[in-house]
Amino acid sequence: MTVELATPLAVEVALAMVERQGQWLLQLRDDIEGIIAPGCWGLFGGHLDPGETPLQALRRELQEEIAWQAGELTPWFSHELPERRAHFFRGPLTVNLEELTLLEGQDLALVSLAEMATGQVWSPKLQKLRPLANSLGFAVQRLMQEQ
Repeated sequence: MTVELATPLAVEVALAMVERQGQWLLQLRDDIEGIIAPGCWGLFGGHLDPGETPLQALRRELQEEIAWQAGELTPWFSHELPERRAHFFRGPLTVNLEELTLLEGQDLALVSLAEMATGQVWSPKLQKLRPLANSLGFAVQRLMQEQ
């Protein structure tokens, strides 16, 4: 008799690609050992809690990370790796950057697609260039394909 071991489910995350006047909201992740993409620019969002839909998780994460109650967020695409499934959503940033309160991460910025396409983005707070997280790279590729 052969016993099959259950394959652990991939971690699921929901990420927000929100835009204001042609620029996209990014989060500079903390420089903490053990987190995904430390010190890299990524998207706001995070892990789904048990029983949450991707949209519910994303709304919760946006509230926790930047104290923002998002309006319309539309499913955009999903990207799967063996260890992680990422659900990407798009929507408008309905407030000015100054109205957001950064509660998680080192910095936040509104960035053009052209700047993101270079693979690194300037941090106004740290006064240096930092690379893009892989997940943000997938979103940038998708945006460029849609141009």
